Amino acid sequence: MIGRSTDWLLAIAGGVLLALMINYNSLLANYTTPMYASWVAHGLGAATALVIIVLYSRAFRSTGKEATPQRAKAPLWFYFGGIPGAFTVILAAITVNSSLTLSGSIALMLVGQVVFGIVSDHFGLFRTPRRRIVGTDFLVALLVLAGSVLITFDGV
Repeated sequence: MIGRSTDWLLAIAGGVLLALMINYNSLLANYTTPMYASWVAHGLGAATALVIIVLYSRAFRSTGKEATPQRAKAPLWFYFGGIPGAFTVILAAITVNSSLTLSGSIALMLVGQVVFGIVSDHFGLFRTPRRRIVGTDFLVALLVLAGSVLITFDGV
């Protein structure tokens, strides 16, 4: 029960942080360019990751434990995850500063995530277990799309 409530809290926190990130990136893009905003966002993320890695490795070095267990080498495509992320930041900065606004941008990103998740599950992409597409999957995608249309067009 506790694990499930933690999942909900993490999902809500992630959504809040996503909305804040898109909002601040779009503000920066409004005063500079979407490309510059993407560089700043990813530069700050890289610096934060470096600090976390250094702190993590020092914590385990002081206890005498090995920081990471021996693992197999990751495939090359694992390292390309930042490329779609950079394009997402750029496109979000462009769309938020357009007539689509922040809520419309986030709603349409959610539609894209749901549809990609369904396709990814069906084909077993990224080492996920394969799962048949069922009618409720289409219903979920349709409801999220309908909500996105309502948000984007402001109930018109």
